[in-house]
Amino acid sequence: EALDLQSAGKYAEALPHYTRALAINEKALGPEHPDVALSLNNLAALYRYAGRIEEAEVLERRAANILAMPR
Repeated sequence: EALDLQSAGKYAEALPHYTRALAINEKALGPEHPDVALSLNNLAALYRYAGRIEEAEVLERRAANILAMPR
């Protein structure tokens, strides 16, 4: 549903879905899990589409740091 809303340009409506998914993944998997990085990148993409570039960059850096961690 979040992706459909994002695709329709309904960023404000999509935002709670992405933030909830991130929160669920962080709680269930831990803040350094690769799936959390995916959720961070999804939220960052939404922010970019909405013109919230600085916020997107923060999330993208966090995701990159997670994915760079040795496993």
